[in-house]
Formats: sequence, C-alpha cells, structure tokens
Amino acid sequence: MKATAERIEKNTVLLEIEVETERFSKALDQAYQKLVKKVNVPGFRRGKTPRFIFERHVGTQTLVDEAVEIVIPEAYFMAVGDTGIEPVAQPQLELVQVEEGKPVVFKAKVTVKPEVTLGQYTGLEAPKPDISIGDEDVDKELNRLQQMHARLITIEEGEVENGDLLTIDFLGKIEGIPFEGGEGKDYNLEIGSHAFIAGMEEGMIGMKQDETKDIEVTFPADYRKEDLAGKDAVFTVTVKEIKRKELAPIDDDFAKDVSEFENLDELKANIRNKLEQASKTRSDAIFKQTLISKAVENSQMEIPDEMLQGRIDEMAEDIERNLWTQGVSIQDYLSYTGSTVEEMRKQFSPEAEKSLKRTLVLEAIAKAEKLEPSEDEIEAEIEKIGREIGQSTEMIRKTVEEKGRGKLVEQIRINKAIDFIISQAKIVEPAEEKEEQESKPEQE
Repeated sequence: MKATAERIEKNTVLLEIEVETERFSKALDQAYQKLVKKVNVPGFRRGKTPRFIFERHVGTQTLVDEAVEIVIPEAYFMAVGDTGIEPVAQPQLELVQVEEGKPVVFKAKVTVKPEVTLGQYTGLEAPKPDISIGDEDVDKELNRLQQMHARLITIEEGEVENGDLLTIDFLGKIEGIPFEGGEGKDYNLEIGSHAFIAGMEEGMIGMKQDETKDIEVTFPADYRKEDLAGKDAVFTVTVKEIKRKELAPIDDDFAKDVSEFENLDELKANIRNKLEQASKTRSDAIFKQTLISKAVENSQMEIPDEMLQGRIDEMAEDIERNLWTQGVSIQDYLSYTGSTVEEMRKQFSPEAEKSLKRTLVLEAIAKAEKLEPSEDEIEAEIEKIGREIGQSTEMIRKTVEEKGRGKLVEQIRINKAIDFIISQAKIVEPAEEKEEQESKPEQE
C-alpha cells in the first residue's frame, strides 16, 4: 500500500492512498464469501453458488462495492499510522479508481490536530499564594462542627427567627392567579438560606406556628423563568412547624462528642493541621494553573471546529451522566434552568476551547522535551488508578492492555510536561506585595 499526505489547509490534510491489486482481490473474495451466504440463487443452496454464477446473478458491482467497504477502512487506518497524522474527525472519502484487476485509489480529506507553535514555557514566573491559617479559620471550622452537631428543638410558642428550620405550605399568585411552580406543601426551609427570592424568607420572620400570612415579593428582572421575571407576586404562607438549633458549648466535652480527641486543644490542633494541608494543596494548585495558563498564552494554535464540537460533546455527555446518577434527566435539567441544548453547548464552548489548548500545549511540550514515560512510571500510574477507584492492580493492568496503553501513556506525558514547567519556573512575590514594599521607603 502507498500513502502520501499533503497539508492543504492549516488543519486539513489530504491523503492519497493506493491499495495494491492483490489486496483488493482478497477483499473481493471476502465480499463473495460474505454475500453468498445471504443471497438465494435459484438452483443452488445458499452459500454454495459458484462465484461466476453468483456475480452474474447479483452483478459484479455489488461485489466491488462490498469489497470497497472492506478494504478502504483498513487502508485508511494504515495510512494514518504510516503518515503520522492525528485525525480529529471522520474523513471525507473520494474514490478515484475502483476496478477489478487494478489497484484501488482513493483520497481522504481529514481534519487533524492543529500544529502548536510553542512560546516560552521555561523560566516562567508566578506568585505562590501564602494561604496562611489563622485562629479565626480554626474558629470558623469549630462553628461549622457546632452547627452540624446541633440538636433541633421544636418551638411551639415563640416566633420565627433567622436560622430557624420551618415546615411550610405556600401558594403564589400573580394578579390573583396561581402560577406554575408557585405552590408547595410541607416544604422544609431554613430561614437565611436564600432558597427563595428576596423578601420571601424575611417576610416569615416573626410569624408563629399555625399562622398564615400574605408576603409580597417581586421576581428579579433576570429570573430564569421569563414569564415570571420582573413581576409582582403574593405568596400565602402557613407556618406548620418551627424548629431551632440548640448549640452545644465549644469545650472539652464538645471535642469528645464530635471527634476522637480528649480535649478542645487537641481538636483545634487537628483542625489547624488539616486546614494547613488543604491550604498548601490550594496554593500549589493555583501556582500550577497560573504557570500552565502562561505557557498556553505564549503559544499559538487554531482549534478546528470539529475538534471543538467533539470536546463539547464530551462535556455534554458528562453533564448528562452526572444528572442521571442523581435521577434527573437532561430534559428536566434544561426545563429547570430555562435553557436549550443549543444554549448549553454555547455556554460550554469557552471552557472546551480552553481545555483543548491546555492539552495541546502540554502534549507539544512533552514532545519537544522528549518526556516519554518509563515502564516503572506506567506501572506506578496503574497502581495509583487502582487505589483511587478501589480495584486491584491486576484488573486495571488487564483493562489497560485490552484497550491499549495510548491514553494512559499520553496522560503520563502530560503530567510530566506539567512537572517540567513547574521545575523550570520561578516563584515571585504577588504584585500587591511588591507594590507595598516599593511604597514603604517613600512613606518613610
């Protein structure tokens, strides 16, 4: 087989492929063996019709067409491998010569990964945020634990206060007419959660159990349901139950109740340690993302639309899969958000383009720096995946071998490219800190 590749546009390659006569003859034999089992020819048992009679019955072109379906996909994928191109969409095929006894010649116009012109990616500078942990951060976490472990008590005589948990019935009307989605029975609401539009929860403060009250509100001008946006409404609300959190004092007994520690000081030390670890992780992530963004900004490429639409497809499938695990259909989600499939895809476009550029630049850096993973690194990644998803290393290794190691190897290359960028980078002080330091001598 012969194959040549010519870049006819920035991200488009024209393959010219010639399949030798012998291979096409074998494909014709395969086509005959396949079709003869499906077609009844008078006077012969199915599958036993001699080829020359079978061709006379169905026509030579039928065999040729079937042989083309056999030989062209195989030849195309071989040509892709031989020429080293990286397609990102299905090819547009054009048959040039298809005759029995002659080589098959065809062209394939295919969109490929864009060429990346790398800019500076070594010696990049970025601040590494110092997200220090103070006593107020520890106190905030203690307060969160206090709220989480609060005891709920029923309030029968008192009035609704901010933070109370209510069970309510409500009915909303616009100009005296109920509207869709404006009614609820035995609805659980925390006052101050901002689950309802502005003014609704505030209007319930001071109400008592079994009290009914009309609360006037106005829907925001940018409300997700256009038929309600900007309109005045009246909600008739009945408070059926009031519950209030009873908070335990934050002391040694509290520490024993909510943790494995014996006193409050030990709990505080543990909280501070966890917050510091999380802070370091966030700081490293911000530093890494800043460097990658700079490397991408310094590079040049043109993302083909077919590639962009493919990434948007992946993002949409992820959304749909995540919704499905929550028992929500994509149609219900779009209805709730007041959106359409087209609008959702349009919203995905900027993030899809950003993601593609990031991947392409990192792949290009890995190639430029010859960052190939070793067998030990591949094995370590397999073990890591097994730990993360709770499966044995043997099972992960078997899955990787069955599906091919291409994706795993590429991901390791990308990770090595990220590590390379970080290893070559320089940590600098944040701009605001520099400005403060530069202004101090003048102030003094």
